[in-house]
Amino acid sequence: MSCDKPRKASGPVSHSPLRTALGRRSRPVVQAEAHLVDQYTRLVSLAYLTLPATLTRHRRVLLAHGIVQRALPRPGGLGRGRERPERVPGQRAGAAAPVPDQLRVRVLRAALAYERRPRGWPQRLPVPRALPARLPVVWGLRLFPRAGGAEEIALGNALASVPAPVRAGFVLRHLENLPDGRIVELLGAAGVPDARAALHASRGLDTTAGPTAETLLRSQEFDACSVQTRPTDLLRRRRRFGILWAVAAALVALVLVGGSLAGDDEVPAARLPDSAPGPDRLVRVPGEAWADTSRVDFSAWPPRGNRTRDEELLTRALATWASPPEGTRVTENAGVRAEPPTGAPQLLYAGATDGRATVLFHDGQRLVRYTERDGVAALDFARADDSDVTTAAAVVLDRGREGTRYLLAPWIAEAGHRDLLRPDDPARPLKVDEDGITEPTEAPSAGSSCDAWPVLQLRSSDRIVEKHAFLVTDLGGLTAAHLSYTPLPGQGAPARQPREATSANALTSWASSACRLGAFRGHDVRAVNVWDFARQDLPERGGSAVWSCARATTWRGPGSVLVQFKAPSDERGTSAPVVARAESTAACSRFGQHVLATTQWVAPSGARHLLAAGSRHVTSIEVTGAVEATAEGRTLARKISASDVRVRVRARLSDGSTLAPLEAPRSDGR
Repeated sequence: MSCDKPRKASGPVSHSPLRTALGRRSRPVVQAEAHLVDQYTRLVSLAYLTLPATLTRHRRVLLAHGIVQRALPRPGGLGRGRERPERVPGQRAGAAAPVPDQLRVRVLRAALAYERRPRGWPQRLPVPRALPARLPVVWGLRLFPRAGGAEEIALGNALASVPAPVRAGFVLRHLENLPDGRIVELLGAAGVPDARAALHASRGLDTTAGPTAETLLRSQEFDACSVQTRPTDLLRRRRRFGILWAVAAALVALVLVGGSLAGDDEVPAARLPDSAPGPDRLVRVPGEAWADTSRVDFSAWPPRGNRTRDEELLTRALATWASPPEGTRVTENAGVRAEPPTGAPQLLYAGATDGRATVLFHDGQRLVRYTERDGVAALDFARADDSDVTTAAAVVLDRGREGTRYLLAPWIAEAGHRDLLRPDDPARPLKVDEDGITEPTEAPSAGSSCDAWPVLQLRSSDRIVEKHAFLVTDLGGLTAAHLSYTPLPGQGAPARQPREATSANALTSWASSACRLGAFRGHDVRAVNVWDFARQDLPERGGSAVWSCARATTWRGPGSVLVQFKAPSDERGTSAPVVARAESTAACSRFGQHVLATTQWVAPSGARHLLAAGSRHVTSIEVTGAVEATAEGRTLARKISASDVRVRVRARLSDGSTLAPLEAPRSDGR
């Protein structure tokens, strides 16, 4: 597509009055049309990425093209005439806005409308913007962009977890490379109530995309102009033909609308490879086996759901797992390969939730979730070996606009939900149906804002002699992550062990650590433990501070840690600052029980102090360099003159060895 400007004519030009009048009247529209054609691909990408991820890719492709094609105003619509000009960047009082910005605003406003559902509007109906159906309409074919790699899929999942204005802000920043002020004005002109907050929240997606955000957004995964096609279910269409001809006249309008609003809800019929197990070979655990076994994990789950005997669905799921057809979304968590089953897998669930068919398998090492909606299939793989009562307690069935639905383990007797940022509020009951599926629950925010962190509070049945309550939360994986707590060291010899995070002290500690859980999202996290490893009396009667280490352990084994300094001046429920962090480390685990951290603290008088604290086996701490100091015990405080003093801190352990502090986070937050 050429972006060259048209050349001036070299010959004589006719200047008839009628031709001149028509040219003047249509010039703004001609300019808009020229820009739309020139930037068509980018405008379609903006619309496609802003539209709700709950729509199928086929539907989003059609809508994105339709939105851009209808963005061209009627004659006189750009700054004068019947259509009101937009107040967007670069517009002077009484002047029309720049053509590119007017088109962006029109595209954004139309795409954002697909996520606005009026109060009381039936959930089963499309949003009002989608009624009635508009061109373009495709019948008999499915359109979808080509599948990308793991990075593109991870970014797609992150985009799907945030509101449409946040997605739009992210795209305008990285795909259009617009300055912040201009983005805020564009979003505001498109009807976003708090455009600045949406832009700020879009920066939370940078941790997923990294420095390659623009490259990822331009990849084939998000290119709605270069698409693949495939037929809808030919066999099913042929079976229906004998019925359709008799009522064709009555169904023409419905077919045109239905073909655009939603496609077939199942993928085409599948054929199992010869080496793949069939539905008749699936392992089906008896319904009460979990109550009489020494292994309380996924291997004790019975098959549940209303489609466990649906051989067509199970065949499609197994065939897709054995040999994913082109167009299938495949997501592999770290350390898991999307390999075909080597034997007969165990069936955990087969049913439908919110219009999406879901099948859940377990092969002893992995969980495999197969989903299909509107003719699009998806496979998700996750590690599940060495699971237990807590880490096999909840599996994510669906993340939708209304929240997250979990499938709970059969040994869960009670379920509730609570906000970690409000430790004094009791857990609220959570509705669970007879198959163990929860009602939609609020998901943790994927943006930079953190005004709540929802978790599930579950209680196991006394039939497994493990009756206790525990917390789990959604960190973007297929299974919910288990949250635990280790209290401050006691005076006795034995070290404190992690325990469930349901006590008052545990909830209070977690309230100032909860918002840091976002750093572990999407990292295949199995469990997170907060360990309060030291208490320190601050200088100048500044009160008592607590040093905490939050460790996220992955299913692969390695873990990441964040050390927080919780000063008494911090408001309850606010996130304490991170003073140290480490990746792929054994620190703050039973294999890394020694920890040392440092930070600087400013007293109420304005004096600056260097602080250090260590775990229970630290006997002394020494500071050398610009400041010289030694303290017996597990904490140190020394007044310093400036924040940039260069010092070296080391601790002595009870066995005589030395310990270096965990590395402080860099200024860019990493």
